[in-house]
Amino acid sequence: MNNINNIVSRNVQNIEISGIRKFFNKVVNYPDAISLTLGQPDFNVPEKIKGAMVKAIEDNKTTYTSNAGILELREEISKYLKNQHIDYDADEICLTIGGSEGLMDVFTALLNPEDKVLIPTPAYPAYESCVKLLGGQIINYNLKEDFSINFEELKILISQEKPKVMVVSYPSNPTGAILSKEDNNKLYEIIKDNEIMVISDEMYSSLCFEDNYYSIAQFNDIKNKVIAVGGFSKMFSMTGLRLGYVCAAEGFMNAIMKVHQYNVSCAPSIVQWGAYEGLKSCMSDVEYMKSEFIKRRDYLHDRFIKMGFEANLPMGAFYMFPSIEKFNMKSEEFCERLLKEAGVAVVPGSAFGVGGEGYMRISYAYSMEQLKEAADRIENWLKSI
Repeated sequence: MNNINNIVSRNVQNIEISGIRKFFNKVVNYPDAISLTLGQPDFNVPEKIKGAMVKAIEDNKTTYTSNAGILELREEISKYLKNQHIDYDADEICLTIGGSEGLMDVFTALLNPEDKVLIPTPAYPAYESCVKLLGGQIINYNLKEDFSINFEELKILISQEKPKVMVVSYPSNPTGAILSKEDNNKLYEIIKDNEIMVISDEMYSSLCFEDNYYSIAQFNDIKNKVIAVGGFSKMFSMTGLRLGYVCAAEGFMNAIMKVHQYNVSCAPSIVQWGAYEGLKSCMSDVEYMKSEFIKRRDYLHDRFIKMGFEANLPMGAFYMFPSIEKFNMKSEEFCERLLKEAGVAVVPGSAFGVGGEGYMRISYAYSMEQLKEAADRIENWLKSI
């Protein structure tokens, strides 16, 4: 048989398995370990969503939907977004199999080989992998210590590199940072004045802990420069049900729909009916879940500060990204030792790009009991090293 490496696509060979999953998979070798690795809420899917999916099956709503998804859900998403001052109509929304498919569809619709893409670092690793798969060029833009955008550096990069696309991700995985009103306005000015497309990943928009939510998709006069990606995995704790959506102006949506249509045809029909019921009836469940995450965040942040870590207070999502630089270990070594010696699994910051080195990501999408036990183990371990 021929050498596999001569057959497998070079673009595929150039990407690695997710560092998040890599560390999650190690936990099975430590049966007593507490894993704080996955971004998966520990709440059940709201009962009304379950009921709507069961009813959809009983009513035989199990056939293909339109490629874009059921109109009822797209109209409900449009209403939900307009409450956030984001103006997309139903025909500018496409339902996808999770935000992951949505991101891949958008990148595929936009990128030619060698096109340059600005990606923040640290950031969710799928952005870089999608670009690599398509043969694009990754240009990282650094974030400040509070994980907000470094606008001076961003302006220079856009001027020098002339990127085609920029990725923006707030609330952020892995940092928990959000986009402030002031930074949203600064970003708007840059996008307005430059020939560049923005892909705004807003998967955690429902888990913004501030009263007001800010997004680059809120500016209608640059609507033809912004594509937003969202979904229901985190919002309704339905990660395994795989439902996301893409919002784009008509011309871009036509291109995205081509990729989506030939890739998957449509998102799962019964899950679409579940999400439709969720948007109509389950927003109180979302608010409850958010309030619980805030309690966990406050507890964990307080514990880590008392242990001597430097850690920003996350204002969205359910991640904390404390610095580990003072321990003079690379993030991979620190997290390996933490797992083996303390029985706590977290994700090395390096899994989120070059800007993540010197940090670790902790998911607090786990019960308070697990978080307390993990914090105790970490505290005891720190005394021993």
